[in-house]
Amino acid sequence: MTSANPHSLRINGERLWDSLMTLARIGGTDKGGVCRLALTELDRQGRDLVVGWARDAGLSITVDQIGNVFMRRPGRNNSLPPVMTGSHIDTQPTGGKFDGNYGVLAGLEVVRTLNDHGIQTEAPLEVAFWTNEEGSRFVPVMMGSGVFAGAFTLEHAYAATDTEGKSVKDELTRIGYVGSEVPGQHPIGAYFETHIEQGPVLEDNDKTIGVVSAVLGIRWYDCTVTGMEAHAGPTPMGLRKDALQVATRVMQEVVAIGNRYAPHGRGTVGMVNVHPNSRNVIPGRVKFSMDLRNSTDALVDQMDADIRAYAAQVAAETGLKIEIELVSHYPAQPFHADCVNAVQRAAERLGYSHMPAVSGAGHDAVYMAKLAPTGMIFIPCKDGISHNEIEDAKPEHITAGCNVLLQAMLERAG
Repeated sequence: MTSANPHSLRINGERLWDSLMTLARIGGTDKGGVCRLALTELDRQGRDLVVGWARDAGLSITVDQIGNVFMRRPGRNNSLPPVMTGSHIDTQPTGGKFDGNYGVLAGLEVVRTLNDHGIQTEAPLEVAFWTNEEGSRFVPVMMGSGVFAGAFTLEHAYAATDTEGKSVKDELTRIGYVGSEVPGQHPIGAYFETHIEQGPVLEDNDKTIGVVSAVLGIRWYDCTVTGMEAHAGPTPMGLRKDALQVATRVMQEVVAIGNRYAPHGRGTVGMVNVHPNSRNVIPGRVKFSMDLRNSTDALVDQMDADIRAYAAQVAAETGLKIEIELVSHYPAQPFHADCVNAVQRAAERLGYSHMPAVSGAGHDAVYMAKLAPTGMIFIPCKDGISHNEIEDAKPEHITAGCNVLLQAMLERAG
């Protein structure tokens, strides 16, 4: 049976939910979350389960040398590059049921739905899951998609070790997921990734679908303020070189800059080291982290200039040395207008409330966007909580995001 109107297609939400709950039992924790670290025995079990489901749905399986798995449904014209969707199935040590897993199983549900209705697309479809997205056992994060996109070499990834000295190459071999395909030698016509938001914005705005336009650019810094240690009793206030009091001024400005560059500006101080960290000694040195983010590199450039100018002004006023060192830099990644618009059109056609969104976290879609037109679909998660065993999402939102994915993929695949 072939549906006369693909726009009327809807996925089987109960089947998708059941798949998510079944996968979540592998590495399930007492608190209701999931601990399924990359390249462990539990990861092998999760991979085998998903690959088995894909084979049951008639998909062919390809694995590359970093263990990325591609599950392919043929199209009428198999010379066309596939329209791909996917995410990851490894989790944080205290992970939830949805982060990554939803994006993979939503793709599988799209395929199952098309099979149910006997619909063939012009271009082939593929569902992918990428190795070690979380980076909780091995770094770098987003390893499989990063190797695929050429952000770092296969050899660099293979050599990474965990805290016990076990290497990626050895562990991939042990679980049986070293494939033969060279990473990156796999065409992609377009890529979509469905994901829980991992933040509170959609829930706060009571919207079902986030139409993701970009992933925020990130800059991480270490800032060091150097003063002079002195006894807290004998040293008068006016004669102190208190590094902590000066540092807190800069910390406050980091947050103020995040607020100033709304709506997507972010400014965070998350780590502070005070020396000598003694109750009755005036701090002589303070080192702290600064995290600045925004939706374009130009905006992050402006935020960078602001914090450096402010630090220079405070240093001149107080006479204390303030050093800012850039320690890591991730450029902003805009998504392709055609894919972003396809997601929006699908949400509108399906009658789901929606809003523009950006991702403050990294995803495999960041690397795919360097290779092919890419878009992301967000759904709300309870209280914006993720990377936590209490991570949760409503079944109706899980269904809605997958319906949007189905329609967006059909639009791209023909």
